[in-house]
Amino acid sequence: MTDLPPRAWARTRPFATHALPVGDGHVLHVAEHGHPEGEPVVFLHGGPGGGCAPESAMFFDPQRWRVVLIDQRGAGRSRPHAGLEANTTWHLVADIERVRERLQLDAWHVFGGSWGSTLSLCYALLHRERVKSLTLRGIFVGAEAEFDWLYRPGGASAFFPEAWQDFLAPLSDAERADPLRHYHRRITSPDDPEDALTCARAWSRWEGAIARLRTDSAQLSSFESAAFARAFASIETHYFVHGCFLERDGWLLERASELSGIPTTIVQGRYDVICPPRMAWALAQAIEGAELVFTLAGHAASEPDTARALAATMRSRLDG
Repeated sequence: MTDLPPRAWARTRPFATHALPVGDGHVLHVAEHGHPEGEPVVFLHGGPGGGCAPESAMFFDPQRWRVVLIDQRGAGRSRPHAGLEANTTWHLVADIERVRERLQLDAWHVFGGSWGSTLSLCYALLHRERVKSLTLRGIFVGAEAEFDWLYRPGGASAFFPEAWQDFLAPLSDAERADPLRHYHRRITSPDDPEDALTCARAWSRWEGAIARLRTDSAQLSSFESAAFARAFASIETHYFVHGCFLERDGWLLERASELSGIPTTIVQGRYDVICPPRMAWALAQAIEGAELVFTLAGHAASEPDTARALAATMRSRLDG
């Protein structure tokens, strides 16, 4: 396996930033890292609601790639912060196209992990001619089984019982029968901002606690920050109670074969508790020619084996 991406790649500053109005009162924050004449790639962050950071560019050689980081509606430095109005999967797909057009790019590589893999697939289905390749990590397809795994007993809770107990703590016994819907109701309620923040932090902490093979205290602290938790929890529950605004349960896997022919690499943590490998396997079977790489890791892209595989994949995109 190749070496980890150089640490210097994660410390690059953007060579350009943009505030892009996309309608409905939303203004996207877009940052470009790497080389202005490099091969273009768009990075689609997770969550939904997670936002980008400079470290999002760590998988791309800054001398060879033009890396476009988009904070999706309501996330990161996009405004309004945590905004839910006119915020659906299909609004985000349209936004990606607006960014491409704004930057005058004919086509680009698409790189997305977790929720970003869902959005990458949706974008490729609608705008195949604009996609040079797909690099997907920690596959999530917005299926009901995935919500059940994360937010009902017997799934991820079986691996992290102590974190699950913390996750349920703000809920009443009656609410614990359906944590997703009750957290959504309380997090998005304007009636009690203090309770909404308490619930948002509990929601975000659960995902931060189970994202890695070894829980990272610094990462967990960032998940609990008020600004991050408000956007992450409100947007994520908004999407999940609506089935990610997909046509029906299982829709993405049904359509995935249409992406055959696009160079596709799937990097999947073998011990990913947030997005277990079964969906990555199913997606690789559906897309003819897709490469599936299992890593000795959990869900987080920054875990060493996954980071190596992602950096190697992006190197191969340029080296052939």
